[in-house]
Amino acid sequence: MPNRIPCSAERLDLLVPHMIQAISEASAFHHARQYMTEKRVRILEATDSQISSTVIGNAGLYEQQINLKDGHLVSACSCSTPEEPMCRHCIAVLLEYHRCTTHQAASKASARKGSSSQPSTNHSKAPSSLTLQSSLADIKLSDILKFVEWLQPAMNALENEQPFPPPPAIEAGEVSAWILAIKSLEDRRRETGDVLATLEAELRDRKAYAGRLTQQLQVAMEELKIAQTTTQSLEREVNTYRATLTKLGELTNDVAQYDEQIRMAAREILEKGSHFDKVATSFKEVAEALQAAAKITPQP
Repeated sequence: MPNRIPCSAERLDLLVPHMIQAISEASAFHHARQYMTEKRVRILEATDSQISSTVIGNAGLYEQQINLKDGHLVSACSCSTPEEPMCRHCIAVLLEYHRCTTHQAASKASARKGSSSQPSTNHSKAPSSLTLQSSLADIKLSDILKFVEWLQPAMNALENEQPFPPPPAIEAGEVSAWILAIKSLEDRRRETGDVLATLEAELRDRKAYAGRLTQQLQVAMEELKIAQTTTQSLEREVNTYRATLTKLGELTNDVAQYDEQIRMAAREILEKGSHFDKVATSFKEVAEALQAAAKITPQP
């Protein structure tokens, strides 16, 4: 996310180092000066109110965009450092921009003095942009030869994933920045290799875990099949019990009906028994009367 800083300067070249230092963290400003001294800053395009640049940091190449607009200095960088209100890379760009503009102003002043003392001659115009001054500053042929000699074994080491050969003894400058850029590729390759190894180890662990889960799933499926078979058997038994209960219910109803019929028959029998008792009593009385009559009647 871009950082916005209130700024009263009308042009970016008016931001001198002590002003930049006043709004920067001490550690960030220290690293920024180191980046500028080691010529890690590349100004791609610059105007009085806008700068596009790149900086070779300790962990790779980062891009910056700095604007001066509506009384605010707005800076954005592709890095992830938590430095506020500006990261070390944006500070290094502002310091390099100030150095370039100061150097350009001094060169123009020197050129004006020389032109005032010598007649003007017709020369073709040479490029005077900040980009060319920043990227083509003082390159020694001996440094380039050392760099080329070191480059081939460095590329072989990079291709074969081997440690880089020690860098040649070169003073801080353009060529040393090239070496830092190539070494940053090696650092990224190592970080990528470490990440890849970690991912491969995690993948193996996850495959093993997935294998264990698959085995557990197979066991669970076998148990589920057994449970389904058991459930089907239980359902059949339940259906059998339900049929039995239905029959028992029907038998219970039949028994209840039979019981009622038996009770009714018992009542009828009791009623008939009472009637029979009365008849028997009558017969007994008749018999007794006959016996009594027989005793009374004289015999011839």
